[in-house]
Amino acid sequence: MLETLRNAWKVPDLRKKILYTLLMLVIFRLGSVIPVPWLDSTVVSNWIAGNGTGSTLFNLLDTFSGGSLSNATIFAMSITPYINSSIIMQLLCVAIPALERMSKEGEEGRKKITKITRYVTVALSALQAWGLALTLNNQGAVSNVSGIPHWLVMLTIIVSFTAGTAFLMWLGEEITGKGIGNGISMLIFAGIVCRVPNMAISAWNSYMSGGRNQWWMLILLLIYVIASIAFVVLVNEAERRIPVQYAKRVVGRKMYGGQSTFIPIKVAMAGVIPIIFAMSIMTFPATLATLFSRTDSSVLARIASFIIGNGGIVSKIFYPVVYFLLIVGFTYFYTSITFNPIEVSNNIKHNNGMIPGLRPGKPTTDYISKVLSRITLVGACFLGIVAVLPIVISEIFSRYVSNLSALALTGTSLLIVVGVALETVKQLESQMLMRHYKGFLE
Repeated sequence: MLETLRNAWKVPDLRKKILYTLLMLVIFRLGSVIPVPWLDSTVVSNWIAGNGTGSTLFNLLDTFSGGSLSNATIFAMSITPYINSSIIMQLLCVAIPALERMSKEGEEGRKKITKITRYVTVALSALQAWGLALTLNNQGAVSNVSGIPHWLVMLTIIVSFTAGTAFLMWLGEEITGKGIGNGISMLIFAGIVCRVPNMAISAWNSYMSGGRNQWWMLILLLIYVIASIAFVVLVNEAERRIPVQYAKRVVGRKMYGGQSTFIPIKVAMAGVIPIIFAMSIMTFPATLATLFSRTDSSVLARIASFIIGNGGIVSKIFYPVVYFLLIVGFTYFYTSITFNPIEVSNNIKHNNGMIPGLRPGKPTTDYISKVLSRITLVGACFLGIVAVLPIVISEIFSRYVSNLSALALTGTSLLIVVGVALETVKQLESQMLMRHYKGFLE
C-alpha cells in the first residue's frame, strides 16, 4: 500500500488528485467544528452519551459523522440522507421503466438521475433536520434568544443542518470527479478514522472502570481487530477465475487469438457499499421514529428502541438478523448492477472465445450466473458475519463489561475503513496502469 502511494505521488496528475482529495477532507473536518447557531453542544453531547431513547442509534450516527452530531455542528446529519436517496433512486430505476430507460441513456441519462438524486437528498435532509431540531428542542438544547421568534430560531437550525448535508454531497461528488474517487466512502472513512482515538479511549476507560481486572477484554478486542483486518483483506483479494479459451483466426497474413485467459470474479465485488446501505436503511426509520417522538414512552420511541435493539430479547435478536439479511440483499443487488453475466457472455462470443466445455450463448451465461451467485453468497455472508459478530459479542459479555459501545461499532467500522483503503489503493493502481507508469509495470 505504501509503495503504491509513493509511486502515485511521483505522477504529477495523480499527485494533484491526491492533494485535491486531502483538501476536501480538510474542509470536511473544518466543517465538523462549525457550530449550529443557538444550539448548546454540551446538552447535545450529554444527551447522546446518556441512556435515553435513541442514545445507541445516535452514538452510531455520531461515529460516522466524525463527532459532528455530539458537537452540534452543521455536518451533524453526515452524508446518510444522500446514501438513502441513492438507494431509493437505484431501486426506482429497477421498478420504474422510465427511470430505467433514463439510466441507460449514457452520460446524459446519468446526469439526469444524479440531478434527481440531489433533489431527493435535499428533501430527505430537510425532513430529518426538522425531526432533529424538534428532538433537540425537547431535550433543551435550543437556546431561548430574547427578541428573536422561536420559529425563526428553529428554521435557522433546520436550514443549517440541511445545508451541511448538501455541502457534504457536493464534497463527495468533487472527490469522485476530481479526486481519487469513492467520494462518499472517503467522507465516511474520514469520519470513522477521526473517531478511532475516542473509541480506543472508551475501551480503555471500560478497562479502568472494571478495576483493571478486565485485561482479557482488551486482549480479545485486540485479537478480534487484527483477525478482522486480516480476513477483510483476504476476502477483498479473493477471486474465482473462470478460464476462457479464444480460437485462432487469420486476418491478412497474421494469426490472432489462440491464447487462454480467465474472467476474475471477486468474492467481495460490491466492496463496502452493502454495509453502508444496510446501515443507512437500519438507521433511517429508527432515526425518524426517535426524532419525532416526544417522550421515551411514546409509540414512536418504542418503535425506535425495537429497531435498534433496545426493546427486549426479541428486539435484540431482530436487529442483528435484519442487519445481516440487509447486507446479504444489498450485496446481491449491487453486484447485479455492476456485473452483467449476459454482457460478459456476449463479449466472449463476439471475440471468438468460449469457456471450455460450454457452448457460447445461453449455456455460458447460465454458468457465469451460477458461479457469480455462489461467490456472491460467500462474500455477502462474510460481510454480514463481520458486521454482526461484534453486536452479538457485546450482548453476550454485557454482564461482565460495563461499556462495550466501542466493540459494538468495531465490525462495521473496520469493514468500511479497511474496504475503502483497499479500494482507494486499487483505484490508484488502475490509474497508474492506464498512464503506463513504468515503475508500476515493472
